[in-house]
Amino acid sequence: MATSNNYLVIMAGGIGSRFWPMSTPECPKQFIDILGVGRTLLQLTYDRFHGICPPENIWILTNAKYTSLVQEQLPEVPANNILSEPCRRNTAPCIAYVSWRIKKENPKANVVVTPSDHIVTNSTEFRRVVQSCLKFTSETDAIVTLGMKPTRPETGYGYIQADLSSSSARNKEIFRVDSFREKPDLETAEKYIRNKSYFWNAGIFIWRVSTIVNAFRIYMPSMSKIFENMFPILGTHQEQAIINERYPECESISVDYAIMEKASEIFVCPADFGWSDLGTWGSLLAQTKKDLYGNGLIGQNISVFDTHNCIIHTTEERKVVVQGLDGYIIAEKEGTLLICKLSEEQRIKQFAE
Repeated sequence: MATSNNYLVIMAGGIGSRFWPMSTPECPKQFIDILGVGRTLLQLTYDRFHGICPPENIWILTNAKYTSLVQEQLPEVPANNILSEPCRRNTAPCIAYVSWRIKKENPKANVVVTPSDHIVTNSTEFRRVVQSCLKFTSETDAIVTLGMKPTRPETGYGYIQADLSSSSARNKEIFRVDSFREKPDLETAEKYIRNKSYFWNAGIFIWRVSTIVNAFRIYMPSMSKIFENMFPILGTHQEQAIINERYPECESISVDYAIMEKASEIFVCPADFGWSDLGTWGSLLAQTKKDLYGNGLIGQNISVFDTHNCIIHTTEERKVVVQGLDGYIIAEKEGTLLICKLSEEQRIKQFAE
């Protein structure tokens, strides 16, 4: 059952350029039905938190130019709960802003913060893990991050090293964090996999609002002062104007660097619920149901011959026929067609420009 003190924050301000031509600066990947299931990534994120908190306790952080897209796709969320960033400043200012805003409404709030562009294949297990962590943070001053049990030596994710020697007394699934590690090279990633105490950093955080606000006061005092000074007018008609003026003053820094790597009461909950951040076409292929030849086909009428290990996303075409390709991306959106080797997909960003 959802409780009145449970809150959800969805960060939806990214530009998602790697999924061009499907995603564009005007409509990034979180607002697109990438999986071909009739729901965008943002909507799927909203869906998987069903029952954890009521719609009036859901907050969305997005860039000002995407506010209308959020309102269109999530009409259940109150318009006042959609916060507009006037410029991109990474995750720490984003989280600081919404934390002080929620604190103004409910100082006892217990908050989950999640990106908007991830996928989860086992929503039941996901909800169980999140609710277990919410109970833990409601009783402590802990900051909890979810660690995904790795299935391969992935070089595209950051890692969390956990102290698995003993779990928390309050929750046997939660352990102290030893360290956060940057995206590794392949050799290092393989060592992490063998070690068993390393987990993928999913960027999903759980804490009481009082805990994270205090952490900003201690570890990011200059940023904290900006939002402390704005606190009296948060929730009033003057809020957006002062945010537009003061928000650009915030340092552009991730919450990992700003808080997570400095704070002492940091815990990780290792979990396994079919998680992917869908950062690449390759990750989409990995998460897509494939045919006998390893092809992921997303579209109404796609035929393949002598074709292997391709991701084909052509939902707007009446008929698509592909022959003789191995390891390619084929994607179409509004008259733009991309055909690119999966091994070269890091170059897609330059195509989009």
